[in-house]
Amino acid sequence: MHTEDPSTPSPAPGPLAGLKVLELGQLIAGPFAAKTLADFGADIIKIEPPGAGDPLRKWRLLKDGTSVWWQVQSRNKRSVALDLKNPQAQAIVRQLASDADVLIENFRPGAMEGWGLGPDELLKLNPRLIMLRISGYGQTGPYRDKPGFGVVAEAMSGLRHLTAEPGRVPVRVGVSIGDTLAALHGVIGILLALQERQRSGQGQVIDVALYEAVFNCMESLLPEYSAFGAVRGPAGSALPGIAPSNAYRCKDEGYALIAGNGDSIFKRLMATIGRPEMGADPQLADNAGRVAQVDRIDEAIGQWAAERTVDEVLAALDQVAVPAGRIYTVADIAADPHYRARGMLGEVQMDDGSLLAVPGIVPKLSRTPGSHRRNAPQIGQDTDAVLREMGLSPEQISTLKDQGIVAGGTP
Repeated sequence: MHTEDPSTPSPAPGPLAGLKVLELGQLIAGPFAAKTLADFGADIIKIEPPGAGDPLRKWRLLKDGTSVWWQVQSRNKRSVALDLKNPQAQAIVRQLASDADVLIENFRPGAMEGWGLGPDELLKLNPRLIMLRISGYGQTGPYRDKPGFGVVAEAMSGLRHLTAEPGRVPVRVGVSIGDTLAALHGVIGILLALQERQRSGQGQVIDVALYEAVFNCMESLLPEYSAFGAVRGPAGSALPGIAPSNAYRCKDEGYALIAGNGDSIFKRLMATIGRPEMGADPQLADNAGRVAQVDRIDEAIGQWAAERTVDEVLAALDQVAVPAGRIYTVADIAADPHYRARGMLGEVQMDDGSLLAVPGIVPKLSRTPGSHRRNAPQIGQDTDAVLREMGLSPEQISTLKDQGIVAGGTP
């Protein structure tokens, strides 16, 4: 199987080579969508404000003044520093959009229209343009003007209500899952629109709301309420309505995740833990019966796991093909041979010569895989190059810099 190692940039064009994308977003959702396209060959021109640039540059842990997250979120992109509040900068964006295939933005609804960069204006200039708009609540509806961050969207979608131990305060997932899910839905929308454009020759607007992207992943939550009036509640580490599937504490204080919820798997699990009579019990032969007695089943598995270390539990279950695993920290991930064999632990060389571990590229294509072609850019690193591609002279570029409309320069 082909694996991609980000430490060795590949010259091979990706499946999206030749696709021109203009990124006007910042922080997570819009830039993550653009990053996904960039990994597979799209030419991303990222527009940033002069000076501080994208706020993500300063988020979480910094190395030499810049977030290491930046090296993941903005790899394979080019940076142009423009003051979007300036009419001349807006004119530059309009010119870039007139030659682009895709524009990605995640500002509050109305911001782009206020700059003269709304879809009515841009699609008139470029009828083939595909415009991805990511916002908290979407471009329509009574909440459209409310500020919406990922954590709020996760709560509104029903996800936050479920992420807790029963009776305790709901907790966030631990990563910006709302933004990432919205970004991935946006990428799907872009690929769908590109496919349709091959037939019609026309672009269109893709409207992605953060809360809707999370809600789309909420499985049977709504139909269960509709059919039965059931309001699913938090279940901690268990998988509600599917048994057995839980985290079980082991002798060494660690936890083993055990999913014995297939009918034949359940029988093998019960035999392994020394409870073959439960595996043969006709009342536990299917999922519905097991759900009705889940506490009894969890108690039996928990007693068995508590007498063994996590390694001992996993070794025993591996032998009988019962799905099980440990709870990884990032240190476990960095040391895991499967992660490495799959090309998911890459390295990039920083400007100071040091190496930085970064996640590999997903998904894995056999013939046209994604690749790491260049590191994340400095603020405005590609301003001069992009403006020259637009046909501006060195004198014009210098004047724009003097006026504070653009910033940056040749790398």
